Amino acid sequence: MSQGPSRQEVESIARWMMEASLDRGALLADVLYRSGRSSRLSLRDGDPEWDTLGSAIRIGCRVADREGRQGVADTSDLSRDAIRQLVDLCLENCRASEPEADVALYEGKAPDTPETCVFDADTAGMGHTEREERCRLMHDQASRADNRVVSVRETSWSDGSESTFYASSEGFLGWYDETWASCAVTVVLSDGEAQEMSGAYAESRRASDIDPGSVAREAVERGALTLGGKPAPTGVYDVVLDPEAAASLVEAVGELFLAPEVFKNRSMLKGRVGQKVGSECLTLVDDGTIPWAAGTSPWDGEGVPPGRTVLLDQGTVASFLYDLKYAKKFGTSSTGNASRSPGSLPDVGFSNLFPIPGKRGKGQLLKDCAGGVFVTELMGVHTIDPISGDLSLGVKGALIDGSGRPGSPVAGMTMAGNLLSLLSALSEVGDDLRFFGEIGGCTMVVRNVSMAGA
Repeated sequence: MSQGPSRQEVESIARWMMEASLDRGALLADVLYRSGRSSRLSLRDGDPEWDTLGSAIRIGCRVADREGRQGVADTSDLSRDAIRQLVDLCLENCRASEPEADVALYEGKAPDTPETCVFDADTAGMGHTEREERCRLMHDQASRADNRVVSVRETSWSDGSESTFYASSEGFLGWYDETWASCAVTVVLSDGEAQEMSGAYAESRRASDIDPGSVAREAVERGALTLGGKPAPTGVYDVVLDPEAAASLVEAVGELFLAPEVFKNRSMLKGRVGQKVGSECLTLVDDGTIPWAAGTSPWDGEGVPPGRTVLLDQGTVASFLYDLKYAKKFGTSSTGNASRSPGSLPDVGFSNLFPIPGKRGKGQLLKDCAGGVFVTELMGVHTIDPISGDLSLGVKGALIDGSGRPGSPVAGMTMAGNLLSLLSALSEVGDDLRFFGEIGGCTMVVRNVSMAGA
């Protein structure tokens, strides 16, 4: 782990910050500290481009008064004067904020031994030579994968480790360590008439889970699939979303289940718990306990243990995601989904969000959709209206030929309609669950989608 103050020093500073805040009128106080190091190495067409190694520490204090006003401040300076100024600023920010009901701290304790499925010693100890070997392997694999590759624009490897400490005036005090690693490849292909840039990436808490060569080949395969893409005729098509395209849609749907969005009338799902809004083949889950997954942690930003929350159960709205404040507003319990940095107030976010996979593979699903469109990229997902559900998405991919394989490349097409209609038209979810960071996706089949093209 990165060099910095000892754990005992951090704990002593945190106790002083909380005691000083309470002595000066705060009702509640907590402290969040993070220290870590990160490395990134990248090549551009095989030549060194970035080679960075850095470390950082940050400590933040949050206070709340009896009216629910909150203040937060953070710093990277752990000197006595800086910590005193931090507490002063935190209390000042509290006095200047608006009162809010339902502000609370977690009343439980930290586990004696946090789960170890977020820290990998080999990843934490990775050296420069290993990073460079992985980048050169990705460059070589991508260069040889297809004779139409004209540039391996970037091959990059990143990794890091971090220590997190959280303490509160309710008695919580705990530490945990975590690691992460990721790689990415970007290539340019040309057939003499058209060019296509494409990429692929992978991420895990363990470097050993990542196959750099596979990522390089995938980047080329995705570019080859869509090189020279043109709009197909306007019409109604069966659509097969690949896992990455499906994951982008899963993320957009997942945002409708965040309690702040529901409470603030920014979600079409408000008041619809128990109502069917999608196909029975779609069950959507958020689970912060999956070993080695990117969104897994021993506790959330408020000290609450993570859990497994079914959001959409066979197409029926089952639950939302909560932190402590919004759980109180809705009269329920936190789902352990508080997200925050040392200098921010808690918000609600995902841990690991994914659809429950089905039983058939991508090849079988494609064969059932001959004449349809295999979609590898959905553009404009962030523009979906969360209240009405209206959408207009750009599509890139390939037509599915008579044998059930991707054929002629497709680009410049648009699928428009409504999100709930799209979810209801979902007919099958594949067995190939894959995570892209904290969001998972599977191959998905959507029937009878109106698409505008040539």
